[in-house]
Amino acid sequence: MAETVELQITDVAFGGAGVARHDGKVYFVPFTTPGDTVRVKVTRAQKKFSEAAVVSVLTPSPDRVEPPCEYFTHCGGCSYQHIAYPRQLELKHRQVEQTLRRVGKFSDVPMRPIVPAPEPYAYRNRIRVHVQDRRAGFFAHRSHELIPITHCVIAKPAVNDSLRDLRRSPARDGDYTLFARDSQEFFEQTNDEVAAALLTLVEQTVRRDQALLLDAYAGAGFFAHRLAPLFSQVIGIEENEHAVARARGRAAENERHLLGDVSMLLGEILTAQPMDRTTVILDPPATGISPRVAELLAAARPSEILYVSCNPATLARDLGELRTTYRLESVTPLDMFPQTAEIEVLAVLRTG
Repeated sequence: MAETVELQITDVAFGGAGVARHDGKVYFVPFTTPGDTVRVKVTRAQKKFSEAAVVSVLTPSPDRVEPPCEYFTHCGGCSYQHIAYPRQLELKHRQVEQTLRRVGKFSDVPMRPIVPAPEPYAYRNRIRVHVQDRRAGFFAHRSHELIPITHCVIAKPAVNDSLRDLRRSPARDGDYTLFARDSQEFFEQTNDEVAAALLTLVEQTVRRDQALLLDAYAGAGFFAHRLAPLFSQVIGIEENEHAVARARGRAAENERHLLGDVSMLLGEILTAQPMDRTTVILDPPATGISPRVAELLAAARPSEILYVSCNPATLARDLGELRTTYRLESVTPLDMFPQTAEIEVLAVLRTG
C-alpha cells in the first residue's frame, strides 16, 4: 500500500507542483497551493524527495478557489485553476526570480512587476487536441490517456467552435491545431492581449537613436514591423520559410528578412554593423539560444539585448553566459498563459 502523509504546502515550484517538507524530505504535490494542509499518497519516492497526489484537502488555503473546468486535474493542460488569480501572479513572479538566482547565479535580480492577463480565461487563440476513435480531447495529467472534452475554458469562443466542428466531423486519429483565425504555418503567440502588451513594453524599452535592430528568431516580423520606424535598418532572421514569406510581404522599406539559422547568419551581420548602435531582440524557442549564439553576442557586444523567453530555466542559463559582458537591467514577467505553469519573460541587457 502506498505511503500516505499529512503535509503543509509552503510554496509552488516552477512547473506547478506544490512544495512541502516533512521529516527531512521534500514533497512535490500537484494541484495544491501555499497554505493548504493536505493528506497525500506518495506516487514516487526518491532519497531526497517524493512526488505525491492529493487524497484530501484537510484545510484549504485562503487562496484556494473552485476551478471552473470540469476536466481540471484530469486534463494535463492547466495547473493553477484552483488558485486565485492574484496569487497565481505572485507565484509566477517569485518563480522567475528564484530561477534566475538558482540557475543564472544572479544575487540581485532587477525584477519588475508582472504584467497580468486582461482575461484569465477564454484567452487562447489556438489549442492542440488529439483525436482517437472519433473522440477529441487532451492527454491526461502526466499520461497519454485521452480525456475527451467538449469545451476548453481557457480557449476563445471561436476556438471552441472549431472544437465542436471537429467533434462532429469524421476526423481521423491524430493531432489537430484549432485556431481562432485562419490557420498559420508558423509560430505566433497564443494570447493576443498579452502579446500586445509585450510588444508595447518592448517598444517603450528599446533605446532610441539606434542604427540597427537585429531581430533574431523573428517569426513573421512581430517585433520588426512595429519597431521599424525607430531604427535606420531592421534585419530579421528566421528559419521558417512561411514566416519569412509573411514578414517580407508586409515589410517596411528599411526592413529585410533573411531565411536561415540564427547561429549561421548572426556572426556575419554583427561584424558588418556598428555595435554601439545595435539592438538585438532574441525570441528563441523554449530551448533557448545555442552556445554559438551566446559566444557571438558576447564577442561582438551589441549595446542592447532584449531577450524574450517562455522558459525561465533556459533564460537563466543564457543570461548567466552573457553576464560577464552585459549588465542585466530589468526582468519583467508577463502572464501569457493564465491557469497554467508557463510564463513569458522579457529580460533587458545592456553594455556600459
